[in-house]
Parts: sequence; C-alpha cells; structure tokens
Amino acid sequence: MARIHLDHNATTPLRAEAREALLGALDALAGNPSSVHAGGRAARAMLDDARERIAGALGVLEDDLIFTSGGTEADNLALFGTLRAADAGSAPRANAPAGAVARAGLVTTLVEHSAVLEAAHQLAREGHPVRFVGVGPSGRPDLDEVVRAAEGAALVSVMAANNEVGCTTDIGALVAALRERYGARAPRVHTDAVQALGKVPLDLAGAGVHLASFSAHKVGAPVGVGLLVRRDRAPLQPMLFGGGQEAALRPGTENVAAVHAFAVALELAVAEQAEFATRARRHVENLWMGVQNAVPGARILGPTLDDPERLPNTLSVLLPETDGRTLITRLDLAGLEGSAGSACASGSLEPSHVVLALGQGRAEARAALRLSTGHATHDAEITHAVEILSRTLGKAP
Repeated sequence: MARIHLDHNATTPLRAEAREALLGALDALAGNPSSVHAGGRAARAMLDDARERIAGALGVLEDDLIFTSGGTEADNLALFGTLRAADAGSAPRANAPAGAVARAGLVTTLVEHSAVLEAAHQLAREGHPVRFVGVGPSGRPDLDEVVRAAEGAALVSVMAANNEVGCTTDIGALVAALRERYGARAPRVHTDAVQALGKVPLDLAGAGVHLASFSAHKVGAPVGVGLLVRRDRAPLQPMLFGGGQEAALRPGTENVAAVHAFAVALELAVAEQAEFATRARRHVENLWMGVQNAVPGARILGPTLDDPERLPNTLSVLLPETDGRTLITRLDLAGLEGSAGSACASGSLEPSHVVLALGQGRAEARAALRLSTGHATHDAEITHAVEILSRTLGKAP
C-alpha cells in the first residue's frame, strides 16, 4: 500500500480539482492582473472571479478579501496592521512627553499558532501592552478571562481551532461578550481560522468577526496563498510597501493561478464539510482504539472525542515513556506520516508550547503524537495505519 499521510493539519495534498485548475490557469494566463492590455485583463478577470467565489463560499463581501502569501502573513498583517492603525489614531497620554502616545494593546492566548505568538512577542518588544491568557485542560481559553483582560485593548486574537489538540473556540460568543461589556469601546476581534476551514461550520458575518486568517494549502490548494478577511473596513496599516494591490494593504502581483485553484478547493471544502466531519470522526475513533490497544496508558490531549466542539479530524495523544521524535521516525519508516506535536530544530526536540500550556511537563510534552486526517483519507488507510501503530508503538520509545 502507498504511504499513509495522517498529517493533514500540517498540509494537505493538492486536490486533483485544484491541480487541474492551477495548471489550466498557468497555461492560459500570460499577463499581470494590474496591466490594462488583453493579457492583463484576462488575468484580472480570473482573479476577480476567484475573489467572488471565495467570498461567496465564506459568506463575506468581495471587498473583504486580502490575498497574502499564506496564513502566517495573514496573521501578521492582522496583528501588526491593527495595532499600528490604532497607534496612528491614539491620543497623547496624560503627563506624557510631547508627541508621546499610548501604544495599542493586544490580548491573545498561550496556545495560538506561532505566527500569532511570535508576532505578539515582537509587538511587546516594541512597547505594546500584550496580555496572554491561559487555557483549561481542553485547550480552550476561559472567555470571561479573555474579556476581562481586554480592558483598553485594541485587538483580541483567539484562534477558531487549534492545530495541535483540535479544540475549537466559539468566536461569536467572544465577540458578543466583548460588546456586552465594553459597548462602543470593545476591541476588534481577529481569529486564526486556518484549521477550522472545511472541518467545522464557519459564519464570520454571523459571529461578528472583524479579521480572520486562512491558508490555501490546508484545504487542498497550492502552498503560497493565504487570505485575510477584513470585515467592516477594519482599520489596518500595511506591513509591505509598493504597488496598490489588495486595497494597498498587500502590495505585489497576485498569484492568480494559485488563487484560482484556492477558489476551487475552498468551494469543495465548504460543500463537503458536513460529510467530511462525519467520516473524519469515525476515522479518529478507530485510530484512538488502535493507540489504546497498543499503549494502555495513552491519554488524549485536548477535548475528549465525544466533545462536539472539537475538530473532527484531529487526534493528539500522550504516550508514556515515549520519545516523540524517535516514534515519528519509526512510523515514517513504516510508511505512516504523523507529527510529534512539537518543533524539531537543530536535532533537538523542543516541547510543544500548546502541550505545555495544557499543564503537561516538558518530558510529557515530548511524548506527544498527533494524527490528522483529510478529505482523501479512506477506510483502508485507517485500517493499515492502525496496524502500523500497533506494531510500532509496541517498540517505543
């Protein structure tokens, strides 16, 4: 049997439909979408069509979309762009030196993607007040704590779905709670929704979210395309400077062919979401049974499998006395691709910040295994994966 990819939260294989759209666009297009000649107009028409389709699939306006190079850039643009825009409109502090202003504040959680956490740390180094809210055993933050921490902040950034342990957060409830407490002074809300797309229902407009980040390669589209949804003209300052593309907030020639393929994959992901969730839950339950049988002391990280508010495709577990890096290598040699749920750098395994935030020790955090399924995962692959897990886990660490 071919290799089994159960690391879809890291990236998804290119969907056949997206590949066909990508290659067709590359063959058909020769112009820059900012050019006024025929080739440029053809590229612009394809870009405009993709923008319309993506906006429709997400239930937002076409003018709400800002295409980026990926989810990381979208997250960074949301955080830096919002706080810099807030700084530009700030009034001087009382008793402050002439020209000094109060720096805009940010509230986020300890389990965000590194694209948000590292941006937050950089903003703190630049003098912005940044507050980090902890999480409970499920990985979700206490929304009341987030709301209390948001006093005077310009932006609250909480991910819609966690990439490591699969917990989700009700962003609509967070927006409503902030508005109830602070009224017109409520901070704007950004959500990293990269992992939520195509896995759980999303209603950005209904939730009242101001900013949301997405990544094309998480739904079977090409790597190198991301999206920041900016609703209600939320104030942003650009991070890059050059041309006037993407409402002058993300200059640079758009990757038209990849955006076109993104539109195709996104429509399919949204249309298939409910069916995929049902199938993914069954696959994850079977994987967990296999892990339990092989390692009786294994524990699930994050929400339990019967928690309705979790990603249906994600299984994150702690395996006692197991070295995650060694395990991933052994699984890879056996033909199964998963993740240790932590970052490997320069040959050393660093514990996952998410697992640590859940209250696990550093040694336990190094014993994490994450398996995540995708739209193309089928029953026979899961059966074979369970066989590989049973053989390999018996030899751990």
